[in-house]
Amino acid sequence: MEKKDLLTHSPVRYFDNATNAALKIGEMGLITSKKGLGKTSILVQFGIDRLLDEKSLVHVSFDQHSSNVISWYSSILAEISKRKNVKVEEITEEIMKYRTILNFNQSTFSLPNVVNTLKALKGGGIKIDCLVVDGLDFEKCPLEDLNCFKEFITSEAMTAWFSYTNEAETLQETLPAEKLAAFATVAHIFPNGGKMSLGILKSVNKTEGQSVNLDSKTLLMTK
Repeated sequence: MEKKDLLTHSPVRYFDNATNAALKIGEMGLITSKKGLGKTSILVQFGIDRLLDEKSLVHVSFDQHSSNVISWYSSILAEISKRKNVKVEEITEEIMKYRTILNFNQSTFSLPNVVNTLKALKGGGIKIDCLVVDGLDFEKCPLEDLNCFKEFITSEAMTAWFSYTNEAETLQETLPAEKLAAFATVAHIFPNGGKMSLGILKSVNKTEGQSVNLDSKTLLMTK
């Protein structure tokens, strides 16, 4: 019951309700901001939300070691649990069995290589429902590699959230149009004095301009 309660009150519910930009099966989303504003936190919140729903998640990191990724999940889950006074240790043990962490170096490992690794995991009996891909440099990612990943996500009925360090606050300045076409949702973290928000730049549901607030201390999505 505690896990279901956390899912019901997950920070991602605020995102879903405020923006109507949640990913559907076969879709990919992109979170952008300048360096250090909280992109990894947003990805981890999406990841935890799926884990609470007992979906199998693969977290792909191009810029952090596994220990750092684990710390992100532990700290974000602890903050979420505080809201409902849930014992985080019990929830952690219950849901992290659905999580797999992969670390790659983009200079030697491309998105097609990641696809091959994911196929090998599935061939070995590991179920994959969703992915988060953190730290990919899209300037160094050819269009054909991104399309290869998109085709895999679609064919395997998964979802995938990406992050990208980019200061642009308009969709047109974020990525070339042909790369943006791969994403159903594109959102940017906007700093506004002491407040922060995650605003929609692109949505297949035509909800551009909608946003959800971010807690300045915990970086959790909130009212």
